[in-house]
Amino acid sequence: MQIDRLIQIVFLLLSHENITARQLAKELCVSTRTIYRDINILSIAGIPILSQKGYGGGLSLLQGFSLDKSYFTQTEQTNIVQALQILKSSNYPDADKALNKVAGLFSHKLQSQWLEIDFSYWGSPEKERNNITALERAIINKYVITFTYFNTELTVTDQMVEPLKLVFKSHAWYLVAYSQRRQEIRTYKMSRIRDLQITNLLFERELPEDFSITPAYKEEYHTPLFILHFSQKIAYKVYDEFQEKYIKKLEDGTLEVTFRYQLNDWTFLYLLSFGEYVQVIEPVEARNILKEKAQKILSLY
Repeated sequence: MQIDRLIQIVFLLLSHENITARQLAKELCVSTRTIYRDINILSIAGIPILSQKGYGGGLSLLQGFSLDKSYFTQTEQTNIVQALQILKSSNYPDADKALNKVAGLFSHKLQSQWLEIDFSYWGSPEKERNNITALERAIINKYVITFTYFNTELTVTDQMVEPLKLVFKSHAWYLVAYSQRRQEIRTYKMSRIRDLQITNLLFERELPEDFSITPAYKEEYHTPLFILHFSQKIAYKVYDEFQEKYIKKLEDGTLEVTFRYQLNDWTFLYLLSFGEYVQVIEPVEARNILKEKAQKILSLY
């Protein structure tokens, strides 16, 4: 995690009169290129780091410099600690180490009794955290990775990608990466990734600044328009899942939702998750498919 590494670099510089980028890289298990990038970030942030070339040279802090907690206001200190607490709650690897170091630096008491944030789902596996740790290393050092992926169509594919960014969105982690097979940037849900491996291949690609993980919704998509009727008994879930502009409350209390879906397995598995509380009004083809799936489920019992 970069913020943790930046803090470690400052502490190492404070504890050494002079240290080389190679020594820092070895200590923090990253490349020297990553160290130089971090040094630049610290310099921009106002940390006076000196660089001396040649024999006996290296990196050092300006003589007399000390990391004074008064550099930040009390409000800024609180905001930094709370941000790290939220990151820790998202199960980001080693966030607790950074939190403890910063809290100690600010002499800040970690009072979290008033709020608890847990982004993990019930039964969240440890392997997902391990994947995040591996991806952090691959993204920072620009290593190509391979993995097996289970997509929404329930098919399994072998992927070789250039990892560009990790995103936490709507209760889950996602990997944004350039697919060498598809020749385009794709988004992969972390919970569907298996057998993640970091290769020795390097890449130079950067993520476009205008990239968004959330595609713009377009009415002109050539996908069927669904009209769904939901029982008011699960109104809470309907408003959780859909924006209000797609919901219309009928006179009998039924909630009518109009939205576009593909006619694929993901859509029908999603609709089945509402059980007896949803009815597909249109399209007719979707009604028939859902009916067939419901009958197959009934035949199991």
